[in-house]
Amino acid sequence: MTTPVLSALHIYPVKSLRAVALREAVVEPWGLTADRRWMLVDAEKMKAVTQREQPRLALLSAVPAPGGGLRLTGPGLPPLEVAVPAPAALETVRLFAHKIEVLPVGRAADDWFSGYLGGPVRLMHLDDPAVRRPVDPDFAEPGDMVSLADGYPLLVTTSASLAALNSLIAGGERADEGPLPMNRFRPNAVVDGTRPWAEDDWRRVRIGEVTFRVPKPCGRCVITTTDQGTAGRGKEPLHTLGKYRKIGSSLVFGQNLIPEHPGTLRVGDPLTIVE
Repeated sequence: MTTPVLSALHIYPVKSLRAVALREAVVEPWGLTADRRWMLVDAEKMKAVTQREQPRLALLSAVPAPGGGLRLTGPGLPPLEVAVPAPAALETVRLFAHKIEVLPVGRAADDWFSGYLGGPVRLMHLDDPAVRRPVDPDFAEPGDMVSLADGYPLLVTTSASLAALNSLIAGGERADEGPLPMNRFRPNAVVDGTRPWAEDDWRRVRIGEVTFRVPKPCGRCVITTTDQGTAGRGKEPLHTLGKYRKIGSSLVFGQNLIPEHPGTLRVGDPLTIVE
């Protein structure tokens, strides 16, 4: 029987911007190093701005720079180097139903993003993920923390489940929208060599040297309908997930992960089902 292996690793330094592919990544208690430590907020409402409201964010790139900062690039925009902000007064922002304290980054970054989006936004930085935002206690243990990801430190998907989903799309009334690439689902880790939907049965897994709890499937939103290369939107995969992958009120694809200890993930690492 084929041993499942880690086939891809991604981080998203600024929430909702383009993925950065890696060959290896350090796992911290709240997620992969440099993953989702920055986010945009509406300058007036001080609430998160993501691809849900602004699909064109998919066309922007943020790559980690020496010292923990970022290099920002995008269509028609001059590149911008952004440093980690110095300690200052924290500001409270809203990420979905939660309030989080973050650091403002500065006017240059705010103007860069605001000019692109055509409205006032601000770039914010999560300075101390060890204390700022706990994981939902209904699915976590005391002390579990998360960065600015939607809810959990990591997200894993499997190639076999994507192939199965694409087969369902191909047999439906919106076949012209498929097949979909994995980047629609914005995973941190992609695993090859499983059967379709095998991840539904995972409770604890080990990838390479790191063991993870698998608290719940990932409920999917409108971002999955956004072409990450053009920012155009369709109806898939939510149309098909609604028929075949609905749990309660959630349309699910992939599994959330909570690391039990730090370590390093490397593409090619085997995945072992612990329970």
